[in-house]
Amino acid sequence: MKAQLRSVEFCAGAGGQALGLEQAGFAHSLLVDNDTDCCATLRLNRPSWNVVQTDMRGFEAAEFRGIDLFAAGLPCPPFSVAGKQLGDQDERNLFPAALRLINEIQPKFVLIENVRGFLDKTFEEYRAFLRRQLFNLGYLADWKLLHSSDYGVSQLRPRVAIVAAKKNYWPFFSFPAVTKNPPITVGNLLVDLMRANGWDGADQWAEGASSIAPTIVGGSKKHGGPDLGPTRARKAWEALGVIGSTIAETAPDATFVGLPRLTTRMVARVQGFPDTWQFHGRKTTAYRQVGNAFPPPVARALGVQIAEAIRMAEMETSQRAIGAN
Repeated sequence: MKAQLRSVEFCAGAGGQALGLEQAGFAHSLLVDNDTDCCATLRLNRPSWNVVQTDMRGFEAAEFRGIDLFAAGLPCPPFSVAGKQLGDQDERNLFPAALRLINEIQPKFVLIENVRGFLDKTFEEYRAFLRRQLFNLGYLADWKLLHSSDYGVSQLRPRVAIVAAKKNYWPFFSFPAVTKNPPITVGNLLVDLMRANGWDGADQWAEGASSIAPTIVGGSKKHGGPDLGPTRARKAWEALGVIGSTIAETAPDATFVGLPRLTTRMVARVQGFPDTWQFHGRKTTAYRQVGNAFPPPVARALGVQIAEAIRMAEMETSQRAIGAN
């Protein structure tokens, strides 16, 4: 029986990428995050995972050398249009730490998720620098903007996937193709949760919420609370019949009148998490974890492509060895 593919992940957050990669066939040898609540969420859902709470900048990972996949969801603020876009000048930029760890671990593949702003012209020189650095470490790399709605998630949520691989693995990788079926509407996705407390208006609300959601915004510990984003996002939610200024503790009751608010569980479903995935902490903490997560279906699609590339590359190597004998 073939051994299961193994991965390590840094800045693992609430586990969106880890869950998607697990669904793609990867077993996690290590998950690292510096946030107490995120680590508690990971342990809550997967007690068997090796979760370490620490700053990746000081982590030594030589014991994981040669693992199949190095994954990371590096902090977005250095490249986000919502911030100052300081890039490599931002103290939160963890690409240097990631490059050090990649050199130390020498994985077959690298998968790093980041925001759309990473592709801005402002960072053209920095992207070229990263490509050179990865090449010097023995990797070929590329990146692509993926829209989560193209992979079954009921929101647009553009995300950049940065993928690199050892040179003998790279020819077998391709970014995942768009799924043929469009995601379901917010109304159809959430109507059962809206009627959980017997709300009479749930079905009527669902008919009006007839498109996918705007991008979920998580905010940071310093900025952003349990709301659905800035003014433009809130207006988009209002068009779907949802008040976006706050998050509700529970679904509307039977006699509720007006526009409902989303619960954290509803937002998690929009983000692509299964209802079985729990989030540690109170409303604000839990919502922030959900809002900053990489949608599991997108991570799964990328993981499937990486797993297949590893399989094909190693099959070819094996066949060549047999032929040589």
